[in-house]
Amino acid sequence: MARYIFITGGVVSSLGKGLMAASLAALLQARGYKVRIRKFDPYLNVDPGTMSPYQHGEVYVTDDGAETDLDLGHYERFTGVSAKQADNVTSGRIYQQIIARERRGDYLGATVQVVPHVTDAIKEFALADQGDHDFILCEFGGTVGDIEGLPFMEAIRQLRNELEPHRTLSVHVTLVPYIKAAGELKTKPTQHSVRELASLGIQPDILLCRAEHPIPDSDRRKIAQFCNVRPEAVIPALDAPSIYTVPLQYHAEGLDREVLRGFGITDAPEPDLARWDDVVERFNHPEGEVTIGVVGKYVGLPDAYKSLNEALVHGGMAHRVKVNIQWLDAELFEGADGDIASRLEPMHGILVPGGFGERGSEGKIASVRFARERGVPFFGICLGMQMACIEGARAAGFEHASSTEFGPTHEPVVGIITEWMSKEGLQKREASGDLGGTMRLGAYEAKLAGNSRVSSVYGGATSISERHRHRYEVNGAYVAPLEKDGLIFSGMSPDGLLPEIVERPDHPWFVGVQFHPELKSKPFDPHPLFAGFIGAALDQARLV
Repeated sequence: MARYIFITGGVVSSLGKGLMAASLAALLQARGYKVRIRKFDPYLNVDPGTMSPYQHGEVYVTDDGAETDLDLGHYERFTGVSAKQADNVTSGRIYQQIIARERRGDYLGATVQVVPHVTDAIKEFALADQGDHDFILCEFGGTVGDIEGLPFMEAIRQLRNELEPHRTLSVHVTLVPYIKAAGELKTKPTQHSVRELASLGIQPDILLCRAEHPIPDSDRRKIAQFCNVRPEAVIPALDAPSIYTVPLQYHAEGLDREVLRGFGITDAPEPDLARWDDVVERFNHPEGEVTIGVVGKYVGLPDAYKSLNEALVHGGMAHRVKVNIQWLDAELFEGADGDIASRLEPMHGILVPGGFGERGSEGKIASVRFARERGVPFFGICLGMQMACIEGARAAGFEHASSTEFGPTHEPVVGIITEWMSKEGLQKREASGDLGGTMRLGAYEAKLAGNSRVSSVYGGATSISERHRHRYEVNGAYVAPLEKDGLIFSGMSPDGLLPEIVERPDHPWFVGVQFHPELKSKPFDPHPLFAGFIGAALDQARLV
């Protein structure tokens, strides 16, 4: 029967609850336990699919087509366990479900209230699909005291009373700030945060204290005394040089040991941390470096490309090189060829990521052209592949080639998709329909050409499965003329209608993919496309 670990945060946001949950799960996994992690988000959006990346960061997509919080990316990268739609829920989805039930009459005329109906729905989500997991970690977004998070806190309180003893544990992540003028750490924010949590009926068992400076034993004892926990359960969480050192750091501080003790488990095997030792060794001791220019439109917020950033790092680990990422605003390249050359010439590889909307599109196309003409390794992802096809079409004589996403065009190399086949059968969408959850989402199969670069990259595979998130597709009517000009469509949907991968055989490395390979990359298992791209960039670096 699964044990539950409830992870909450206090004082301020961005303390690293998601990274903590992923690290703890990885440590439990290293001890031989089977784990799963879930994220509870208190905002009223049904999912983050329609939110601006500047508001929420990237949207992480699961195999089963859920648009979820970026923390699920941390969960997958650290544990290798594929997330599912059942692993992320929002207040919006909870209320949507409750209102639908009320309209159907499922509540038999009862007055629908936060308690018990909303809290019951939250508990139902937490307890669903337990499978044969030993531990289910539940991370709650926001901070204790947020008005929208109160139903979630009440659900935790109820679950801790309803489940059997030793089946739940509360971990509270808080802040111990360093006041420079006073020259000391302050424990009062942690004390107040725990008091707020306790006022909601939840006494934390373990405190994970984020700090910029080591926390003296005297301060740990003080926190323990005022917060009603053992001193050993006050775990320091100091800033780390890399997110991949965090599991080892938390293990050294005794986090996993205290969690097991809280459940009364005394006979757990010691963790096998060999793969994390290898990851950290590769990260800390590179044998070279490459510089990758990422030409995008959300470069002002790195979290908008969180999985992409990590996948590039993983590609570097595969070759034992450090990857220096230069985030370049695509709008800087519009109508300024000289500026393009000065900014892109130092790059050993150019990557154009996914995105939505017309802003910056001409800059991305110009970047593709630079990579093609200069022989610089190029990798286009989702919209990046579409820009590569539009650039190829213009080079082939279709001077007005564009995407219908950007407005009416006489040469729609890229257009909106209204029908496609999935495992569930034919999917249909209206061009003027809702935006949320209506794209081609989740894992889809692609067939690879046997003599292609990508088939070689995938180890000779003829079929792959990758995750998608897009509403527009390359127009099949342009496949033949583009292939005459050297752009080869080396991956197609199983029915042969939807282009999935393009490449240029006469180029050192020129690959565009309609899917998002970064979503499946892991530090101990780099995605082959990113490993291949960084390998090509390393070859480029050796030439200059």
